[in-house]
Amino acid sequence: MKKISIILLYIFFTTNTFGQYKNPANKYSDAYKQFLDATCPIEKDSIRHFVYFSQDRALIQNHPLLTTPRLAGAQIMYSWRQLEPKKDEYDFSIIEEDLNYLLAHGKKLFVQFQDVSFSTSYIAIPDYLLTEEFDGGCTQSFNDNGEAEGWVAKRWNPKLQQRFALLMEALGKAFDGKIEGINLQESAAESKDEKDKTFTPKRYAACIKENMLALKKAFPKSVTMQYANFMPGEWLPWEDEGYLRSLYQYGKEIGVGLGGPDLMVQRKGQLNHLITMMHENKYTVPLGIAIQDGNYIGKTGADQDYKENEDTGLSGRKNLVPLLHAFAKDFLRINYMFWVNQEPYFSQDVLPCLNND
Repeated sequence: MKKISIILLYIFFTTNTFGQYKNPANKYSDAYKQFLDATCPIEKDSIRHFVYFSQDRALIQNHPLLTTPRLAGAQIMYSWRQLEPKKDEYDFSIIEEDLNYLLAHGKKLFVQFQDVSFSTSYIAIPDYLLTEEFDGGCTQSFNDNGEAEGWVAKRWNPKLQQRFALLMEALGKAFDGKIEGINLQESAAESKDEKDKTFTPKRYAACIKENMLALKKAFPKSVTMQYANFMPGEWLPWEDEGYLRSLYQYGKEIGVGLGGPDLMVQRKGQLNHLITMMHENKYTVPLGIAIQDGNYIGKTGADQDYKENEDTGLSGRKNLVPLLHAFAKDFLRINYMFWVNQEPYFSQDVLPCLNND
């Protein structure tokens, strides 16, 4: 009887006065429509705009961002493997080189720390972590079709976490207050290794928060940010275990900003996860959103029908940059936008919208 009462109450509260079912998964499906009239050029605002280069750091040389006042600087990804090639042997020379080059042109550096790869041919963590001492260090990730697509560091391994904290401490000593900020990669990762009994969604959520705290302790001055988009063990709004919500709450508590990749204003997955988290709460910490490969045409790198190498930008396409900016500014109240350096969209769509000073 108790279960029946709960079901009846749920039905009552999810119908309107005409008895029409309201699907909570669709609550923001039309939110983007209020921004369809947004146009270029984009009026100046308080958002800090960065160009995201992934690991293509050489492309910052003589890049248009250097002469575009609205662009604050470059966001560049550096892997753990690059920064600590051997245990306790840190090499930050590439960060120093990029930082000095950008500063010489009046621009800032935003570091993205990589411990996850989206290629089966590249592991982002050092070889010494791939040992029995660290339970192998990483596990493969898979796409929706069950195909291997990359490698995920075992963020939930306590010994690996200790090494992460030591690296953050060293990075902080070298760059805190000198770089604009540093962000950790997206939270959307899990272990599908049946032999790995150490992974649970609850443990994973706790470890993400522990890593956020280690990041904040290492960088009290520069902006710190955790990309928090999805979490294993839940799928909002139907399966809400509080994991993703807890990351956003914890970030507010300790002063770590929150962000995420793929600004997808019509995709239920993004709408019901990071977009809901940002829109429905007020924050005193910075919020960031990344426009990454494919987003300029409404797709993501994970989409099966997205062929990056064949997509050269159709003529006559609609420029989504004004819509994406307006949505981020007014619906999400974003502080940072990271525009991927993907051509021809960056030159043809982003620059004309931001190069208006």
